[in-house]
Amino acid sequence: MKHVRLGRTGLQVSPLCLGTMTFGLQCDEERSRAILDRAAEGGITFLDTADVYPLGGTVETIGRTEEIVGRWLAGRRDGFVVATKCVGPTGPRPWDRGASRRHILDAVDASLRRLGTDFIDLYQLHGYDRHTPIDETLRALDDVVRAGKVRYVGVSNYLAYQLARALGRSETLNLVRFDSAQPRYSLLFREVERELFPLCSEEGVGVIPYNPLAGGLLSGKHDRTKPPADGSRFTLGTAADRYQQRYWQERMFDTVDELTAVAAELGVALPTLAVAWSLAQPAVTAPIIGASRPEQLDATLAAVDLHLDDELYKRLDELTADYRRGDAGI
Repeated sequence: MKHVRLGRTGLQVSPLCLGTMTFGLQCDEERSRAILDRAAEGGITFLDTADVYPLGGTVETIGRTEEIVGRWLAGRRDGFVVATKCVGPTGPRPWDRGASRRHILDAVDASLRRLGTDFIDLYQLHGYDRHTPIDETLRALDDVVRAGKVRYVGVSNYLAYQLARALGRSETLNLVRFDSAQPRYSLLFREVERELFPLCSEEGVGVIPYNPLAGGLLSGKHDRTKPPADGSRFTLGTAADRYQQRYWQERMFDTVDELTAVAAELGVALPTLAVAWSLAQPAVTAPIIGASRPEQLDATLAAVDLHLDDELYKRLDELTADYRRGDAGI
């Protein structure tokens, strides 16, 4: 698998990134390791996790995903680019969350222990902390980079203005800057094309979008006439309501039906088409793909070999143009 640069940096990453948020709840460790094995066999060298994973868990499960990834990485750490995140709550105390200096320094060390590594390639803020000055956050991140614990830093779930301001403060204060952004993005959620993508392209910020299959709705396997099937993200612990609000909507099912017909015409699986479309976006570096079973990766791995010609690209763009405006409150 041919590698690509992460934004303006010299770091090379595989054009698909394996997301691991299913590990430790939706997937037990044995299945998680099988998914990691299949991804590695398919050429993926870029792994993304977070200190609060697994998705849908509680305070009792926090850190479980990093521990699974860390055990799998033992003896092969040098072969992978590892990304993780902080900001979400990792304990009961008020300082066990956010982007304060206290929490960042604690969270980095905790992730290093769980991952069994001396450094994190890409350390990301999992969300925007309105209660901590961005200067404090940037100084803490600058320190962990200078200490060699982290190589690059990025953000997830930032609005364009939040990222723009952070980049400006980094430049003004001569501190480490964010070199990646991780937004939610798919054929069914395109509003980040309006402001975030142009900003990232102009500033040389790599984009590693999550949910390219819209939480599994773009797998085409869900039936709108029945309740969500057990074992999917639409029924997964504390995350179930969030995913149902995002994607379990009649108009989205209508769009999935149209996209399924396009994929059938091409003779490809719908997940292959959906991820290939994400890959074709000029601002995108590497979509984050996930799985609850190793064989599910076959369709998404195939996306790197699917070329979208101008006519097909335009057709998909027109079918999903409404999602570029976005939905307030979802």
